[in-house]
Amino acid sequence: MTVRETVTFDSDGTALTGNLYLPDTGRAPGVVVAGTWTSVKELMADRYAERLADRGYAALSFDFTGFGTSAGEPRDVENPARKVRDIHSAVGFLTRHPAVDADRLAALGICAAAMYMSANAAADPRVKSLALVAPWLHDAAICQAAYGGAEAVGEKIKIGLEARSRYDETGEIDYVPVVSTTDERAAMPYDVDFYLNPDRGGIPAWPNRFAVMAWPDWLTYDSIAIAPHITQPTLLVHSEEAAIPEGARRFHAGLAGPRSIYWTQGTQFDFYDQEPQVTLSADSVAAHFGRTLR
Repeated sequence: MTVRETVTFDSDGTALTGNLYLPDTGRAPGVVVAGTWTSVKELMADRYAERLADRGYAALSFDFTGFGTSAGEPRDVENPARKVRDIHSAVGFLTRHPAVDADRLAALGICAAAMYMSANAAADPRVKSLALVAPWLHDAAICQAAYGGAEAVGEKIKIGLEARSRYDETGEIDYVPVVSTTDERAAMPYDVDFYLNPDRGGIPAWPNRFAVMAWPDWLTYDSIAIAPHITQPTLLVHSEEAAIPEGARRFHAGLAGPRSIYWTQGTQFDFYDQEPQVTLSADSVAAHFGRTLR
């Protein structure tokens, strides 16, 4: 039977809150789990962490600095470097937990967290195995394709820099919705049932707000360049119907260590909470960790 512990740990002076899911098998290999951009642990990280615990892993989901129930200011700002730092701290927490085998640690990134888990793994030898589900993996070319071309990307970077200047001068943060069908300023200005449906991701714990000043860091982040620095065995689970499969292909091709990619079916949002995608992904990830965490 899986047990869930509410835990706190330090990340560069900030108290982060998480859920540690423990199997009833005694000391177990550990996995850090994180989800989409702007997400809180309740959206999909908890779901995958619990599934991994059911399969024999001590799995930690947590809220990043400034998100959910974790401390930190400013709130709800998508900051890749800060998220990578938090993942590094989460790995450190697992190494110290008595229920975790510190010599067998892995990382699972869903959607945007694929970029952040990969960046940490490239520099963190404590992470022995890496898995990415429905990975959002971008560089400048992919961002231009995803966001309407170079001019549109440049405009988002411009308004992001202006918003950052306002924050630096006044402490005020310019927020827009993450998802909206009516606000064209939204980060995703279209109908996404997962985020807008209260029975799926549209939950009170997730405020559906995007800090405009995050655009420059997000749009200039190059995750494809990280791949050649990753030597750990890496699995990608993805679909041609999901987000930017070209990024997954290019990232996979660039990996320096053992690599595999499992192409299945489903939209991006199916991998967050729908069947059979969640079970298929959890089974594939657990099997990958079982083969590679020796």
